[in-house]
Amino acid sequence: MYFKTIKNQNSSAHDHDEEHRNWSRRSFIQALGIGSAGSMLLGGSHVSASSLSPLGIALNESEDENILLLIRLSGGNDGLNTIVPVYDYDTYANLRPSIYHRENNLISLNNDFAMPSYMQPLEAMWGDGKMKAVHGVGYQDQNLSHFTSSDIWASSGGSSALDTGIFGRHFAEVNEDFLFNPPEKPLAVQIGSVGNLIFTRQDEQYAFLVSNPEQLEEIAKNGTQFGLNNLNVSCKSGQQQEFLRASSNTTFNYSGVISEAYKAAANAADYEDTNIGRQMAIVARLIKGNLGTKVFMVTHGGFDTHANQIEKHEELMGELSSAIASFYDDLNQTGHDKCVLGMTFSEFGRRPFENGSNGTDHGAASTTMFFGPGLNGNGFEGEHPNLSDLDDNSNLKFSTDFRRLYATVLSEWLCLDNIEVENSLLGTYNAIDLGFQCQSNIPDPDPDPDPDPDPDPDSEDVDDNQEAIPKTFGHRPFYDSEKGASISYDVHRAMHIDIQLYNLLGQKVITLKNGFVPEGVHSLSIEDVTGPGKLIRGHYIYRITNFEGSSSKIIIVE
Repeated sequence: MYFKTIKNQNSSAHDHDEEHRNWSRRSFIQALGIGSAGSMLLGGSHVSASSLSPLGIALNESEDENILLLIRLSGGNDGLNTIVPVYDYDTYANLRPSIYHRENNLISLNNDFAMPSYMQPLEAMWGDGKMKAVHGVGYQDQNLSHFTSSDIWASSGGSSALDTGIFGRHFAEVNEDFLFNPPEKPLAVQIGSVGNLIFTRQDEQYAFLVSNPEQLEEIAKNGTQFGLNNLNVSCKSGQQQEFLRASSNTTFNYSGVISEAYKAAANAADYEDTNIGRQMAIVARLIKGNLGTKVFMVTHGGFDTHANQIEKHEELMGELSSAIASFYDDLNQTGHDKCVLGMTFSEFGRRPFENGSNGTDHGAASTTMFFGPGLNGNGFEGEHPNLSDLDDNSNLKFSTDFRRLYATVLSEWLCLDNIEVENSLLGTYNAIDLGFQCQSNIPDPDPDPDPDPDPDPDSEDVDDNQEAIPKTFGHRPFYDSEKGASISYDVHRAMHIDIQLYNLLGQKVITLKNGFVPEGVHSLSIEDVTGPGKLIRGHYIYRITNFEGSSSKIIIVE
């Protein structure tokens, strides 16, 4: 019998506990409800609506009706006990003598793989060709930190986390006045996942928080939730209270459309009264109510099963399986199920062997599951890790880079342009065969054999969307250790610019610059204009207007 416990130097008990106590600044901001473009409590669950990004623009403009549902299994799901490799059952059982699934408690999926009987609600989906699984999903040099690995998954940052998410890429660089003129519908809706940055670009988004759809409707009419009058802003606590209230009141742009979609539909399936069940029920109502959002994300937490994994994993996967089955039954009543693809993901898997507490510690490669009629059949993709050939940390070796999964759903399901997908994933990743293919991304079988190598720029065939001249202006906020919050702007030709500073309620605070500036790189300190310590600490919006139009970004005064 093979049984071992290895303590990884990067995952000691002290470091693990310390990591969970680490409440990052981003998590704190998002927990307050000020970290994304719109958040609320809808049907008892925290919902966020994401802001504009190039990828989001492409999704919004796409004529394809397909929808992606990301299902985050937070904590690190044990892939071996989710999809059991019965082809190597003895090795599997010997690695985890207390927590392995007995053969009489397994549902056979094919000759090589099975799933535990408590995932029985998914058996019909498998049989109907509406479920697939991808083996060995992970990335090179797996990071075993919950937060860092979650950020890597969200940012596509290789073995190191970045500060921008896949769907929030280039948020600050988009030369659009999105903070003042947001799109009519939310480009993505996220439930839970405080601190996850897949739809964010650091703090450059807004949010609001309400308790139920009725309160949401009231806020949509009145614009604010918290009163800002009668606060003693002459003291520090009053200033902080004003900032937090104003931040929570920010950007109610999507409250009306979300409430309208929620009320326009009803659930037609019985969901279990669990957290994931309630989340899936909300998403189903928003889809059936024709919200028009392309990407949703729900969160199912608790997968950090260091101890008593048998009971915990059974409860978690049982709830998940029931919620997914009810979700697709619900959508099937109106035919919406055909256009919704579900995809699970988790920051990492678990170790192949159990520890001394009837659990498993942080591992590497895991299993990703896909759901929906669009899969056109059941099956498995990718190579399952060899249980007898572990990496240097005694973890399962990954065989499928997680970014290939994103590349697949973005290009082949959501039908985004390959260049946009590459920009969002920070590289080129080959799609895998999940049974669907976007027609617009199939190469032309009969390309023009003799294209004009030098088209006449004055001809009528020139693309109307092609830029005639390059952009002449760029800007970014930054923090100067001596001058505080500052703005850098690069002027490629002399021009007149106007820079206004607003609070998060959209109220003008001060004019920072209004005049002619010469060509070159310039910087502007907010404190040089307002005076040191004159502004309350917190988030502000600066808006730059020139002959090209207006552009706005978040800046933080500390």
